[in-house]
Order: sequence, then C-alpha cells, then structure tokens
Amino acid sequence: MAAEPLITWSEPVQQLVSFVGSFLAAGAVGFRFTTARAANASEPEREFFDSALRRAAAIGIVGAAIGLTLALLGLPALAARAHRTVGELVTSDVSAAFTIAWPAVVLVGTALAMANVRIGWIAAAVGLVFDALTPLVAGRWSAVVNPLHRLAAGLWLGTLFIVVACGLTPLLRKAELRERRGALAADMVNRFSPMALSMGVVVVLFGVITAWRHLPTVASLWETPYGKTLIIKLLLVATVFSLGAFNWRRQRPALGKESAAISIRHSAALELSVAAVVLIITSILVSLPSPKRAPPPRPPSSVGTPAPGS
Repeated sequence: MAAEPLITWSEPVQQLVSFVGSFLAAGAVGFRFTTARAANASEPEREFFDSALRRAAAIGIVGAAIGLTLALLGLPALAARAHRTVGELVTSDVSAAFTIAWPAVVLVGTALAMANVRIGWIAAAVGLVFDALTPLVAGRWSAVVNPLHRLAAGLWLGTLFIVVACGLTPLLRKAELRERRGALAADMVNRFSPMALSMGVVVVLFGVITAWRHLPTVASLWETPYGKTLIIKLLLVATVFSLGAFNWRRQRPALGKESAAISIRHSAALELSVAAVVLIITSILVSLPSPKRAPPPRPPSSVGTPAPGS
C-alpha cells in the first residue's frame, strides 16, 4: 500500500499565491509611508514621486485583490466546519466576517490611492493591520503570530520590491532628473532602511516563536520533514539578512552618485531573488504536518489499586 503523501502540491501553490498577494499589498503601503517622498522636492521630483505612488498603488491593488479572492474562496470550507451556510457564517461570526472585510478595505484603499485620494493609503494601512489582528476577535492570541510575522516580512521585503520596481528603476531612466538621480536614490534608500531593520527584528522574533510552537524538541529540526525544511528556510533567510546587511553597511554609505544607485539596485534585486526562494520554501513549510508535542504524562489511575491497609 502506497504511503500517503505529506502534502498535496495545490496547497503550497495556494500558500505561495497568498504570500505574494500580502507582500505586494504591504509593500505598496510601506513604500507610501516610508519612502516615496523627498524634502523640498522640485516640481519634476514631485511628479516623479506621484507617478511612483500610482505604480505602487496599482501593484497594491493586485496584491489586495489576491488576498480578497483567497479569503472569499476559503469561506465555504470555514462554513462547512462550522456546519453553517456562508451567509449564516459571515452574519453570525465576527471573525469570519473580518476575514473578508479587512482585505476588502485594503483593496478599496489601494484603489482610492491610485485615484490620488489621500485617505486611500490610510484605509489600506488600517486594513492590513486589522486583518493581521483578526484572530484577537475570537480571543485567539497565539493565532496572531503568523499573520504579524507575514505582515512584518511584507513591510520589509515587499517594500524593498516596490522601492526597486517603482522607485529606483524608473528614477534611473528619468532623463529630466539626471543631475538629481543619485541624491534621490540615496534619500529613498535612507528612508527605507530604518523600517527594514525594525521589521527584520520583528520577523526574527515571530519566527523564533513559531519554531518553538511547532518543534517539540531540538532534534525535530533534523529528524522531521518540517524541521529539515525549516533549516533550509533559515539558511536562505540568513542569506537575505547577509545581503541586506551588505547593502546597509557597504552600499548605503556610498550613495549619492548615480553609479552607487545602480549598484544598490543590482544588489537589492539579488536580495529579492533569494527572498523569492524563501517564499517558495515557506509555502512548502506551512503545508507540511507540524511535529506534534508529546502530551503531558497522565497521572497513574487509582482504579483497581488496593487501598492501603486492605
């Protein structure tokens, strides 16, 4: 009799699509609130940043649409587990309703942002944060670890992707800003760096918590498929951190000239390439069965035990 497979490959694919969607949405919002502005900008510079924000909002719309679509597709399964119809579930269970409400807020917010309605970015940011906190509605405090881990990773690596795709790459092709391209690139990277560092710390913190929850023993790291896949992920994450540290310590201080901007764009693209592999491995990891912690030993039963002195 053939052994049952550990995973069905449709699940990692769905997880990967979900990760990409959340990273695109979070990256667009992170770009808006940390990077896409310049002090005392000239008219051509303001036009450039307005255009960059519209491109970021368009990418954010794609990410938000992916998130909302997956949430809607997941409702029938949630309803079946609760032995209710979808309509009954979303009207009687607040946490279930929020699983589609907050992604919808993100989608509407990014669409408004693309139309240059400023409140749209605020709505998208609120939607992202409260979507990650939805498990708290049902009092499931431990269940916010993974959503917050994903949000922090999206604000770090998703924003880096938007910086490269909507900021650095178009900037280096902008002939009207030839004399300012190096300085503007330096400004964007310097504004992005503090968030990247802080979100990197959050990613590590919640990653450690997740590993502690899923691995019953240290030996589970090399004795189980989950643990072995986690080791691969950790090695790749360490590579991403190393590339990010190189950009921060060596590339960022040299910024100011266009040649330095081109160099950091290339190294950031390499960092994103490794991060993409991390997402693929993570989508496999979360689809694997988690090693189970051994249940606590049961106290010896007194049934059938002779009473003292009998």
